[in-house]
Amino acid sequence: MVNDRKLFVILLVLIVLPVGLAFFGSDRFRYPCQDPANWEKDMCKFPQCDVTRTCPEHIFKGQRDPRLGPPTTRIEPMGQVNSCPAPAQGANCGK
Repeated sequence: MVNDRKLFVILLVLIVLPVGLAFFGSDRFRYPCQDPANWEKDMCKFPQCDVTRTCPEHIFKGQRDPRLGPPTTRIEPMGQVNSCPAPAQGANCGK
């Protein structure tokens, strides 16, 4: 009788826990710019989000939600200019 009760409690927890998480859980994002609803807000646009590296381009590593397609315009962050010209054969940039 004790084993049946213990088994019932374990099965009840295994059923109620996932159902409760599915019912009460909602879309939550670690960063505000992960939420597509915030992508057009100032906090998710350059240069403000570039400081904290939370732009959608940073979070998704250059890829946005495929359902939205590619962004219409993209402003490149500062500092991505290649400071080292193409080296001649045998030459190093650091020397």
